[in-house]
Amino acid sequence: MTSLCRNCQTPLEVVVADLGMSPVSNELRDENTAQNLGQMVYPLNAMVCEKCWLVQLTDVQTPEHFTEDYVYFSSYSSSWLEHSSAYASAMIDGLRLDYQSLVVELASNDGYLLQYFKQAGVNVLGIDPTANTAKRAKEQHGIDTVIDFFGLALAQQLAAKGIAADLIAANNVLAHVPDPRDFLAGVPHILKPGGTFTIEFPHLLRMLESCQFDTIYHEHFSYLSLLAVEAMLGDAGLEVYGVEELPTHGGSLRVFACHKGADIADAARAEGLAKVRRDEKAAKLEVADTYRGFAAEVEQRKFDLLSFLINARREGKTVLGYGAPAKGSTMLNYCGIGPELLGFTVDLSPVKQGHLLPGVNIPVRHPDALMEARPDYILILPWNLRDEIALQLQDAREWGAQFVVAIPQIEIF
Repeated sequence: MTSLCRNCQTPLEVVVADLGMSPVSNELRDENTAQNLGQMVYPLNAMVCEKCWLVQLTDVQTPEHFTEDYVYFSSYSSSWLEHSSAYASAMIDGLRLDYQSLVVELASNDGYLLQYFKQAGVNVLGIDPTANTAKRAKEQHGIDTVIDFFGLALAQQLAAKGIAADLIAANNVLAHVPDPRDFLAGVPHILKPGGTFTIEFPHLLRMLESCQFDTIYHEHFSYLSLLAVEAMLGDAGLEVYGVEELPTHGGSLRVFACHKGADIADAARAEGLAKVRRDEKAAKLEVADTYRGFAAEVEQRKFDLLSFLINARREGKTVLGYGAPAKGSTMLNYCGIGPELLGFTVDLSPVKQGHLLPGVNIPVRHPDALMEARPDYILILPWNLRDEIALQLQDAREWGAQFVVAIPQIEIF
């Protein structure tokens, strides 16, 4: 059965990366009860639409990702909190937000971002479908959250109640939306006439250049370029007036949009918009063969990581992991790496500790376990946070441990 584009319903024909069968990346299971239970796996296949150039997963029925026991809490990354604080400060100053303004965040998680606006006296409202993260936002930061999926219907309900935002933020959420057309259609209903809508997302161009195939997983329905996002925003009655390039998630974009005809002038960000348009054109993101060449690069990363782990094992060296991110699940499942090559990994999040990574059944421990085990190598699974993690684990250098990342290529440092 041919899959259709999530945005424009065009039949999909060009494969970007076929990662085989994989479990849902954040479906961690309790270590004490999961050993004798099976786990469902699903096709993990990314394709590109040759009409709107949206890279996306094929339509596969997986369990609901964003449930009341959702395991991802944004506040556990100190670098992400610093990034969020800097964004809030820039928006408050640049958009002249004050006690009369309203900031709405779509996918507000545990209040990691809105807390900084609230601390500055700006009114905030979160929208998020996961009850446990919304509870954390309320209890720790006093942030009210609408517990629901955002889309046209919810936006119309909020608009009827008088909700009108000076700023709407959507950080790393558009990729998670199964129906991006409906999601974006809701934005104009709750955005003031002169308001700004910002979207952050990992840049598809960086993914292709650095072979970041592990960012492909079932929660990420879409993989976004400026090319595709501009087209989708245009269909929703919005236009892009600026772009910033960010280092987060291996290279991201922050897109600034407004109502069509709002005529917001921002020279610096307009220059950024022109640059990214040029970069994407030079990279031939409107050419199908650009995407077909990605598959061979993906296979090579698999061979390189397996070779490193097997050689380390033969030399009697121990390799343990740091982090239990969704990207790590994709990497380990695609490469077929289990506890025989990576004994366990550790994570700061207590909701992940005492669980098994999906599919490969690698245990997740408290970070103290890494210090006790004193491995020869530490494989950093969230490679985008490599510098932050290496700094956290600087004591590991006392026994001679070395750090390893597999993306954009195998590197020992």
